[in-house]
Amino acid sequence: MTNQPQLPSPDQLFGDLFHDVQLKPVFIDSKTFVDSVPKFPPADILSWYETEKVKSGFDLEAFVRANFLVPDQTASNYVSDTTLSTAEHINRLWERLTRPADTAVEGSSRVPLPHPYIVPGGRFREIFYWDTYFTMLGLQEAGRAELIRGMIDNFAFLIDTFGYIPNGNRTYFLSRSQPPFFALMVQLLAEIDGEDALRRYRPQLQQEYNFWMTGRAELTADQSVHQRVVRIDDQTVLNRYWDTLTTPRPEAYRVEFELGNEARRLGVDAEAMHQHVRAACESGWDFTSRWLADGKTMPSIHTTDIIPVDLNCLLYFLETVLHDNSAQSSTSEPFNGELAQQRQQAIQRLFWNEETGFFHDYDIVAQQQTPSITLAGVFPLFFKLATPEQARRIHDRLKADFLQAGGWVTTLNQTGQQWDWPNGWAPLQWIVYQSLLNYGFVETAQEGRNRWLALNDKVFKATGKMTEKYNVVDASLTTGGGKYPNQDGFGWTNGVYLALAKDVHTRS
Repeated sequence: MTNQPQLPSPDQLFGDLFHDVQLKPVFIDSKTFVDSVPKFPPADILSWYETEKVKSGFDLEAFVRANFLVPDQTASNYVSDTTLSTAEHINRLWERLTRPADTAVEGSSRVPLPHPYIVPGGRFREIFYWDTYFTMLGLQEAGRAELIRGMIDNFAFLIDTFGYIPNGNRTYFLSRSQPPFFALMVQLLAEIDGEDALRRYRPQLQQEYNFWMTGRAELTADQSVHQRVVRIDDQTVLNRYWDTLTTPRPEAYRVEFELGNEARRLGVDAEAMHQHVRAACESGWDFTSRWLADGKTMPSIHTTDIIPVDLNCLLYFLETVLHDNSAQSSTSEPFNGELAQQRQQAIQRLFWNEETGFFHDYDIVAQQQTPSITLAGVFPLFFKLATPEQARRIHDRLKADFLQAGGWVTTLNQTGQQWDWPNGWAPLQWIVYQSLLNYGFVETAQEGRNRWLALNDKVFKATGKMTEKYNVVDASLTTGGGKYPNQDGFGWTNGVYLALAKDVHTRS
């Protein structure tokens, strides 16, 4: 049983002060203030603010800096040695990206974790859920098993505390999760420590599953959706992304406050739009034409109307892990093996498009597949859910349309959003690489891998940085589009680089 602690987010904790700081704006990046740590009890700071703000010559930024520890621009003063190989640079960088176990601080947005962990880098000063799996791939190659164990224990702690793994260890992330990669993390640890790892974390795996399936028993033909569950028919329940809140996110407050005003001018329900935006953040793909009804503008976002193919593949894997683990245990309660089978059948029935030769997401309002063709459609190959013929057709489409000079491009739509053309992202490079290997398309897998590694090497030699995303279409540019400047560090890029570079030597 989780104790569900009440941890207010900065907008709840600082009220008018938060609103004023974010809209002035005192800081260019809305994330700066929500990551700032109060030097004094929040109630005292608020009282002083009410007294001081009406005085002549009041300086809001000076007030904030006097009462908060404002974070530095992480990694901005790190000087890379570009004479090193990319792999050597990454292995030196692990220490810089590692944070020690946290100490609780009153009023801080950081949710304290009991073990050291890797942060992505740049403006991302906390652990992120799905990032961590791809970071762990590199830690495994670097021989840092203890750090992997500690981060898995951190996630187990979060599940035990909240009943799920939040987006990250910040109070402003507690209304949502991220793509459920915990089972893959535990499987990775089992490769290091043996099968006992799967049994050790079974309670947390089950609890994560319970979180994603909350409300399943209450679904009916008349009430077919509830939070993250969607009833498809009498036998099948699939999942969508969700967030409980309908307000601008604190870490992107000014941009989303203005977006809400734009939505109202267009006659769009701003609260519903904010919830769709937050759900997109739970997906990790924030943002992309994949979630946009018109394929291009943010006010048309409708994430919670969509059943995503990648999410349901991940939950299929979690169901198989729970079933296999309970079948091997004399103490665990048996897990219904039919659930994974039902989901597998639904993935084939709902997501496969015979005309395009690709897996698509599904729009539950329109009751049809969405038109977007994206790398999310490769996840059935990653989990070996596609038929050989489906895999062949996806391979051909990937090679014809998605393979670019620097690797695999995320979508075929150019919108200016960071999870669209022309950008490539490390986690999806890994997913495509492994997916193609699963079905014997070794040459194409290696070609995509080699182009991505070459682009990473080129950017590192030119800039001294590993970045969160890359422009894979025009290799003369680092990246394109997005809601904030490209960040360096960068945890999952480092992890995937080392994992792919290892395969250069073991498979080529």
